[in-house]
Amino acid sequence: MLSSLEQKFADFLDLFAQMDTLQAVIFVVFFFAVWFLPSLLAIFFNRGNLGKIAIANVPAGLSWIAWVALLVWASTGKMSSKLTKKYGSQSPEAALKAGN
Repeated sequence: MLSSLEQKFADFLDLFAQMDTLQAVIFVVFFFAVWFLPSLLAIFFNRGNLGKIAIANVPAGLSWIAWVALLVWASTGKMSSKLTKKYGSQSPEAALKAGN
């Protein structure tokens, strides 16, 4: 007899097998977009630790706690040194509002 988790996984595989190609592609793209959301945010916010965040993102996706911690790090980390030199310690958005 299958355990509850094994039964849910078997049910998921049955649903996945019933998908057509377009639905499967959309699901896979959405899955990886959510899994690598911290890395995507680090790219968007130009974080200096982008490489470390991207490497840590692979195993962190297996743990909600680690994934959320990585999401916070990607959202609140320091800017890359190139942007820090250009804008100082303020964010690029704040520099644009200030007229720099």
